[in-house]
Amino acid sequence: MRTLLITGPGGSGRTTLAAATARAAAQEGIRTLVLGADRGDTLGAALGVPTGPEPVAAGPGITAWRPDPAAAFRSDLTAFQERATTVLDLLGAQRLDPEEVTPLPGAEELSLLRALRDAALADRHDLLVVDLPPTHQALALLALPEELRRYLRRLLPPERQAARALRPVLGRLAGVPMPAEWLYDTAARWDLELAAVEAVVNDPGTVVRLVAEPGPAGADAVREAGLGLALRGLRTESLVANRVLPEDGASGPFAELAAQQRKTLAEWHAAGTAVHTVAHLGRDPRGPDDLAALAAPAVNPVRHPVEWPVHDRLADDGVLVWDIPLPGAIRDTLDLVRRGDELLVTAGPFRRIVPLPSALRRCTVAGAALREGVLRIRFAPDPALWPRTP
Repeated sequence: MRTLLITGPGGSGRTTLAAATARAAAQEGIRTLVLGADRGDTLGAALGVPTGPEPVAAGPGITAWRPDPAAAFRSDLTAFQERATTVLDLLGAQRLDPEEVTPLPGAEELSLLRALRDAALADRHDLLVVDLPPTHQALALLALPEELRRYLRRLLPPERQAARALRPVLGRLAGVPMPAEWLYDTAARWDLELAAVEAVVNDPGTVVRLVAEPGPAGADAVREAGLGLALRGLRTESLVANRVLPEDGASGPFAELAAQQRKTLAEWHAAGTAVHTVAHLGRDPRGPDDLAALAAPAVNPVRHPVEWPVHDRLADDGVLVWDIPLPGAIRDTLDLVRRGDELLVTAGPFRRIVPLPSALRRCTVAGAALREGVLRIRFAPDPALWPRTP
């Protein structure tokens, strides 16, 4: 199954374009599921069919689903209380009833990630269209599985579970079950669930479509979004320029706005960006007829995984070079920190901690340079760790 993630700056019309994209794909005979994340039913308003916590048919070949974060949070908390019964009893804690539980911040994001995983594993559709939150929230959401797994590995290292066989004995000696058992079991289950979500996000068939209105603000948002997505190793499939005014017929203040849009579109085309224009309908699109009038572009079926290759320059320069594509990065906003077997990369407002490839773990950082949108980091072999040639 292919996955298309749609995001853009707030107010860019990304939800409407997600609905239009799903409809266009379904008309081509592609079984499509469109997944929404907004609290309000903006997705249903665009499709002309109310959406909610249960998947509903939104037209021939289209299924729409808007998960309920409150229900998911209540279910998780209830399950946690059941697993932690012994510890809660020892503490004299009073149980929370499901009816009194309201979702905490972050529940919506976790609910959407779980729905994304479930939809991918169900394998009932050919295309999954995900209406993500605005760009900055979407980037944080997509980074969540990787970061949470890293936290779990640091706080509860899997190798520390080697002593699990001793815990029942210690529990009998203490007279109560040891909480470490359920703690590690819970961490292992979370890691497995997060790994499944991470696999969907990093799958070669997962691409991102950006939606923005052409103009100075849209250009800045697209530039920043491209950098954030590149740092996450995600490929931008295309850019949809939404609400484009006609070149002829615009008068008064709209003539100036149309000229501004044309200038931004020319800049995007000159940069080699795959741009699709969607005309302004003069109204808020609602229902199948308006979605058809938007003429959303088809989903690009070609898979081009993002690669961060390591080049062997030992014979010529005595170094290994790691290439990290970061289009739109500015040298003054880049920062690199080596921490053990990890590299902390900061690019503008974004940061990612990535594990070093195995060969580079036996090297020291010898320098870095940013050229033509590619960060090239040089690594020199550490004589104390590098295999010696007889």
